Formats: sequence, structure tokens, C-alpha cells
Amino acid sequence: MNNRNHRALFGGLPDYRTPLYCFIVILFLTGFVLYGQSSETGFSYPQIADLHIRDIQFRQFQADVEFAYRRMASLDVTSREFLPLAENLTIFSYQVKAGDDIFTLAARCNIHYAAISTLNRLAHPSSLTQGSVILLPSIPGLFVPEQPKSDVERLLLSSRDLQNGIPINIRKDGALLPYVFIPGADFSQTERVFYLNDSFRFPLKSYRLTSSFGSRINPITGNPSFHRGVDLAAPIGTEVYAARSGTVTERGENAVLGKYVVINHGEEWLSLYGHLSDILIPLQSTVQSGTLIGRVGSTGLSTGPHLHFELRQNGQALDPGRFFLIEGNP
Repeated sequence: MNNRNHRALFGGLPDYRTPLYCFIVILFLTGFVLYGQSSETGFSYPQIADLHIRDIQFRQFQADVEFAYRRMASLDVTSREFLPLAENLTIFSYQVKAGDDIFTLAARCNIHYAAISTLNRLAHPSSLTQGSVILLPSIPGLFVPEQPKSDVERLLLSSRDLQNGIPINIRKDGALLPYVFIPGADFSQTERVFYLNDSFRFPLKSYRLTSSFGSRINPITGNPSFHRGVDLAAPIGTEVYAARSGTVTERGENAVLGKYVVINHGEEWLSLYGHLSDILIPLQSTVQSGTLIGRVGSTGLSTGPHLHFELRQNGQALDPGRFFLIEGNP
């Protein structure tokens, strides 16, 4: 990697022959990439003033992106073979201008919007605001933060195998933030819908996706079945929130769902929350999006503490992953 790339990656480190560089090489070999020096003051990534070929930083960024794609073409990014890619990851900054959106930025930079969005922790395309400073990575992929704060980040953390990812720290807003970088990865269909849609929000702050919507082997009977919702594992007592405003039209307990709540959201929409340990709202009460309605349990037919969550329209169960609102904590 040339000296220019080292400056973009490390924010202006000394000559590559120094002991500091050797130390950083060791960090690379252990799978941990450090962006910037924690002792530096006023650290900033090289800034692109204009996404135009006349901008020297943008030209360098484009060259780094082109080099990364050439490297990726020769590697199997589904295996540990992609680890050396971290040595070529450079980061640039850019101040969002009027008329910019995540899709035009991604097209202009030749980096898909999933990489830019996850690196900058954008929960939804509307999170990109004029005047904000964002980071642009030279390698496409997913940046999964260790401490999720939005539904899409929680989904990434729960559904992705991070064992083959690359632990890295990114300097952002004056702090080093830990991520796991998965080079070459893109949003799955469900993750993309989470990111793009704005109708519903997730009923849990923290969870692990253990069973998706659709055909599966029933964990109780061992027989093929159709799962009408999603199962979200969480400790007993975890707070459960209304996915959207509405009216509580059912609350009760049966042998399959255990303690459950149904909320009518209008326009033929219903949401169902099953296997609760406690129900905290009365029948016919009005709730808002994010209202605390119950707590995770393991009542009914359940193999462990989790929330069974369904969305129905006109009586038909639909994949909840198509409709969740991407927001921060309730």
C-alpha cells in the first residue's frame, strides 16, 4: 500500500519504516484494525470537498475503490481469504450537500449504500441530513457496530455470523467506535426492507432472531410447518413495546401462544405478541408506538424465553421484516 493510502487510513502517521508502523502491522495480523491514533487531538479523515473528478481527494478515493474491487475479484470474500482486504480499507469524510441522498452518493462513489449507511449508523435513508459529515469507505461491505442502537443494527448483529468478520475501530464524533467489518457483504432482503421501510417499529430493544417467517421445522413437534411470525429470543422480563399505535382488542392466554396481546392498528392491520410472562395493558386501551405492553416470557408452547411477533393484514399473516420502522430505542 502506498504512503498516500497509509495517510488516508491512519490520519497522517509517520514514515512506514518507524516502529509505530511495525506495531500497526502486528495489529493487522491479529485481525484488529486501528483507525487513527487515540492520543491524537484534532484527528480527521481526509475530506472530500466535492464528488467530482477535479477534487484531488475524490480522485484518490476513486483510485482506492477501484483498487479494492480488483483485490476482491481475486479473493473469496465468503472465507477468511478476504482478511487482507482490511489493509486496503481507507476512510474519507464528506459534508452532505443540498440534493444529496444516500442512493446518489452511493452511485457517485461506486460503493453500495449498505456500506455507507452501516458505517455512519444511518437507521433509514432519511437519516442523511444536509450539512452532516459522513464517512466514505473504499471497500463495499457491512459495518456492524458492537453496541446496536437501531432496529437494523440489532438485526445485523443477531442474524450475521460475525466470526469471520474483521474487528475494527472507526474514529467518529471524537471517539473510537468498535465495529465488525464484513467485506463484500450487502443487505439481505429482510435487512434492506428494515432499512427502507417506515411503517412499523421493532417491539424489542434487544433480541436474537431465532426463527424467521415462513416454512420451518416446528421445534416442538419436529414436523414441517408454516411460521406465521418471527421469534425473538430475549431474557425473561425484557420489555415488549407496541409496534405501532392502536387499540388492544385481545389479551389472554392459551395453550399455544401462552399469554398474548393483539393490537388493532386500523386499516385491517393487527399485531400479535405471544409467550409473554406479563401483560401490562388492559383490554380496549389505546396505545402509541413504543408503549410498554408486556414482558418476554416462555408461556404456552415454547422452548425458551422469547417473543413470538406477528403482523396481519386483512387476516393474512405477513413477514414482519417487510414493515418495521427503523428507529433508535423507544
